[in-house]
Amino acid sequence: MKIFKKKQFWGSLIAAALLAYCLKDISLAEIKELSHRLNPIWFLPALITSFIFVMIKALRWRLMVSQQQQLTTVRAITVHSAGQILNIVMPVLTGQVGRMFLFAGKVGLRKTFVFSTIVLEILFDAISLIVFLLLTSLAFAFPPEYRSFGIVLATVTIAGLVLLYILLHFQIQLENLCQKLFRARYPGVHIGILKFIRSFTKGIELLRSSQHLAGSLLYSLAAWLAHTMVVYFLLMSFGFDLPFAAAATVMIINTIALMVPITPGNAGTFELAVSSSLAAFAVGRSDAVLFAVALHMLDLVPIMALGSIFLHQEKVSLRQLRKGHEDEVILDAVDEEGQFIDKPDKIDQGENV
Repeated sequence: MKIFKKKQFWGSLIAAALLAYCLKDISLAEIKELSHRLNPIWFLPALITSFIFVMIKALRWRLMVSQQQQLTTVRAITVHSAGQILNIVMPVLTGQVGRMFLFAGKVGLRKTFVFSTIVLEILFDAISLIVFLLLTSLAFAFPPEYRSFGIVLATVTIAGLVLLYILLHFQIQLENLCQKLFRARYPGVHIGILKFIRSFTKGIELLRSSQHLAGSLLYSLAAWLAHTMVVYFLLMSFGFDLPFAAAATVMIINTIALMVPITPGNAGTFELAVSSSLAAFAVGRSDAVLFAVALHMLDLVPIMALGSIFLHQEKVSLRQLRKGHEDEVILDAVDEEGQFIDKPDKIDQGENV
């Protein structure tokens, strides 16, 4: 509990500092001037495509779990959105742990299998980002400060794919090497590495299924296309004369800003990342920051709305979900064989907060 509260405190402090930095030079006159330029007609398609983006990602997850559990479309969308709420409000990677236990407890899936879907989501999102980076670079010359960034992202993702291949096909050899290097002198390190290797390889086993591979990739590309449309419609609403490729660029920065929630709801970090990307397209600082705030709201509204449906149906509060798993650490819940250790679910037991 104390560890979580410290993370929450520092995350909130960082968020407040970043928001203050982003908003410090924006005057009321600039906000009024922007309000006169805004075209509200484009807000509706932006909001609709934002809901579509969230739904497609949920349907991708539904496909990933279909071999183990058949979920209705509504059930998959609402429970996945509730998991996304946890990922947003809990700092750093504790939200991913909360999602894992939520899906396992409320959908009836094994925790090891749930972990595999989280790994696959990250993998397919990374692949989709590379595809969008390549396509965008063909249609639009990236600003100089973002060309090197795109190269780094592509390099890291390709390196990650190579690592996944090595882990999937050379697991035994890696474990034997780990045993030779660490077992005698550093048994704790040895156990930790074994936990990571075994749980991680279980998480990527679904890559062996061509059906899941192709279907999940198509869902991923469709989802990020929908999110690019959100950005583009919002750019139109703000009256920015920027091409569709610029919207894709902002979407990529936006996605990366959401990957690791350092602050609650990515407050501050999101605005800083998105406004910086727009500044590279010669958008004024005040307009860029206000655009980032609007885009952030568009990202959060569908998740909160759809996730709240699940929380209402299950009669469980967000506070209860956070309380149940706020101090969980993934590797602490994994035994030496890479299996997640089952233990009573605090929420299912009716624990009140």
